[in-house]
Amino acid sequence: MATKFDRRWAVPGYAGTATQVDVDQALRAHMLKVYNIMASGLLLSGIVALAVSMSPALVQAIFMSPLRWVVLLAPLGLIMWMSFGYNSMSARMLSTLYWVFTGLMGLSLASLFLIYTGSSVVKVFFITAATFGAASLYGYLTKKDLTSMGTFLFMGLIGLIIAGLVNLFLQSPMMHFVISAIGVLVFTGLTAYDTQNIKAEFDEGHAEEVLQKGATMSAVRLYLNFVNLFQFMLSILGNRN
Repeated sequence: MATKFDRRWAVPGYAGTATQVDVDQALRAHMLKVYNIMASGLLLSGIVALAVSMSPALVQAIFMSPLRWVVLLAPLGLIMWMSFGYNSMSARMLSTLYWVFTGLMGLSLASLFLIYTGSSVVKVFFITAATFGAASLYGYLTKKDLTSMGTFLFMGLIGLIIAGLVNLFLQSPMMHFVISAIGVLVFTGLTAYDTQNIKAEFDEGHAEEVLQKGATMSAVRLYLNFVNLFQFMLSILGNRN
C-alpha cells in the first residue's frame, strides 16, 4: 500500500512509487522551468522598454497621449484575465497571454529609461537580481514555514498602495523615500514567501498540462515581485537624468 508521502509526491509519467530522488529531481526541473519563464519575460520586457525609450516617435505616441492609460491598465487587465480564466484556459493560451503581458509591461517600463540614467538602471538591475536571488533561494531552502509572514506582507502591500495614493497629492520626498524603502522590504519578503508556496504547490501537480499552467502563473508572481522590487530600488538608488 502506498504511503501518504508516496501519493503526495507521485511523479507524472513514472511507473510506480516515486523515490525521494525522483521527487527532488522533478521539483528542481519544475522550479527551473518557472525561473526560465520568468527570466525570459524580463528579457522581453527589457528589450521592449529599451527599444521604445530610444524612439522619440514612440515615446511621444505612448507617453504624451491618452494611450499611456491603455499601456498602464492593459497589463492589469491581462493579469485578471489569466487569474479568473485559469481553469478554463489551455497551457498554450495562458503562455501566450504571459508573453503579451510582459511585452506590455515593457512599454510601461520604458519610462524608467527616460527618468533615470542608463548606467544607474543597469546597476540597480543587478542589485535587484542579487537581492531577488538571495530571497528566492532562502524561500526554497528554508525549513521555516513562512505562511504567517504572508498576512503581514499583504497588509504591507495594501499600506504601500494607500500611502502611494496619498503621496500623489502630498508630493513629499521624505514620504516617497519611506514608501520605497518599505516597498523593498515587502517585495523581498514576498519573493521568499512566493517561492516557498510555489515549491509546496508542486505537490498537487499531476498532468503535464497542469504543471505547465502552474509554472506560467508561478512565473507571473515572481516576475511581478522582481519588477516591483526593481522599481522601488531604482527610486532609492537610481540617478535621475
